[in-house]
Amino acid sequence: MTALPELQSGGRIAVDRLAPRAVARRSARAGWESASDAELLRLITGGHPDAVLALLERSGGMAALGGLSPAALADGPGFRPAQADRLAWAVELARRLANARAQPGWRIRSPADVGERLRPAMRHLEQEELRTLLLNTKNVVTSVQTVYVGNLAGSSVRVGEVFRDAVRSQAAAIVVVHNHPSGDPTPSADDLRITAELAQAGRLLDIELLDHVVIGADGWVSLRSLGVT
Repeated sequence: MTALPELQSGGRIAVDRLAPRAVARRSARAGWESASDAELLRLITGGHPDAVLALLERSGGMAALGGLSPAALADGPGFRPAQADRLAWAVELARRLANARAQPGWRIRSPADVGERLRPAMRHLEQEELRTLLLNTKNVVTSVQTVYVGNLAGSSVRVGEVFRDAVRSQAAAIVVVHNHPSGDPTPSADDLRITAELAQAGRLLDIELLDHVVIGADGWVSLRSLGVT
């Protein structure tokens, strides 16, 4: 039994060259969390160990796989079309699970409750999206609305549209969340300006802007923590 060395520090990329069924039996006994990322990908696709390792190296690791198209997943030697399809299905299932986790019914106690819950669903979006979380008086999320898709810079964000559903549903507060496709969650000048405008509008409407969270592949930033809201 020979395992290839890990390809990156701290990553779980090593892959066992045992037959897939043997890897599956071993992982089932030890717990599926014991399998490396590459081994799980190999079990899903049935691909050759070298093809799986090459895919992870080419894509930049597991964190980047979610942002790849089916064509990109299949691009490269060692994967047959059926294997690439299975990988694309698994990635899509992971995306849907991440989106399901962001659905209503959870309470916001800190910026991390927003950033950590929505980051899996938004970190690899190819376009900017602005979502509004509607909250009741106990800071429980009652609805998640996608307000904008596309370029949010400049004057494209209209305050009335951000608060429209909150006014209709008589929400007590909102949290605004948007992503940076560049991967860097550092707020831009437009992010700071829009946040200030939304906070002012919220005071006039008696609907508090609890926070504005910017999400990137590298992490998330709470503008409330920066003192902007």
